Amino acid sequence: MAKLVSNKQVILRDYVSGRYPTESDMYVKTSNISLKVPHVQGGQGEGPCNNIVLVKNLYLSCDPMMRFLIMDTSHYKMTKYEYCTPGSPICGYGVAKVLDSSNPEFKEGDLVWGLTRWEEYSFITNTKSLIKIQHTDVPLSYYTGILGMPGKSAYAGFFEVCTPKKGEYVFVSAASGAVGQLVGQFAKLAGCYVVGSAGSKEKVDLLKNKLGFDEAFNYKEEHDLNAALKRYFPQGIDVYFENVGGDMLEAVLLNMREHGRITICGMISQYNLPEPQGIKNVMQIAFKRLHIHGFTHRDYDHIVPKYLDFVLPYIRQGKLVYVEDIVEGLENGPAALVGLFNGRNFGKQVIALAHQ
Repeated sequence: MAKLVSNKQVILRDYVSGRYPTESDMYVKTSNISLKVPHVQGGQGEGPCNNIVLVKNLYLSCDPMMRFLIMDTSHYKMTKYEYCTPGSPICGYGVAKVLDSSNPEFKEGDLVWGLTRWEEYSFITNTKSLIKIQHTDVPLSYYTGILGMPGKSAYAGFFEVCTPKKGEYVFVSAASGAVGQLVGQFAKLAGCYVVGSAGSKEKVDLLKNKLGFDEAFNYKEEHDLNAALKRYFPQGIDVYFENVGGDMLEAVLLNMREHGRITICGMISQYNLPEPQGIKNVMQIAFKRLHIHGFTHRDYDHIVPKYLDFVLPYIRQGKLVYVEDIVEGLENGPAALVGLFNGRNFGKQVIALAHQ
């Protein structure tokens, strides 16, 4: 009989829609789990269930898109995701170590990243979401960020969607976050002029003094976003990497150059509103012949090898900086996730459960 061990979990209390999530929407509990893939009775006798991987979660990722996974709002549904259900552990991206497997592609000891659950140990049946980690000379936590879903989003959204040209003017909102901090650095590598917005003086200093942005501003100190963008982009914006939406998008449309490109990665200002904010300046799209393209990182699963070939040398050479905000312990997960939506995090928010 397989040994049972305790398994700490973060459970969703109930769906959260039309308001900001709070820590009380989640609770921590401990259950027991067997550290063996379960067996079933089959026609040829007892055998392991097909396509199940048992993992020990090492790092969990806090991402704005998780807001949609805990909402009961059908018109926000995204394909290819596992949605959280009340009374069950929250789901999201993480880095894990394989303990047992009935899938021949994964064996004991493999390190993986992909969709998992907020608990110490998880049985994963959606193994198509798991990617085996081949490069361990960089921090494993990076696979929740620069080498994982946020990094792929930044690379795909900027290079594949925006197709930047040297010398262009680039604006990145939520620029100190998991995706934005990479987009700004990618823009500099591409020879662009880049400005970012963030929500505090400390984050603005980070953008300018550590991440290499040409300029940055605190949007909370600007009474007129249109005027602020005209100040930083007197010749207009060629590429806007959208992470915020709302008033920021409204102002950006007024400041785009003709034939400019906007890639919509996220709109964090809208996630907790009972009714999404409308945009009045949509005729600017026609007047300026703008190209606006929405995407999700799952559209670009096929570029992971290409992306790793691009980004790993820059990391190893110290030419890319990646800022992480790591909290220790699963019990601190709810506060870390909630903090994303009021700007408490400083860089990529990560929860460390175990260091192998």
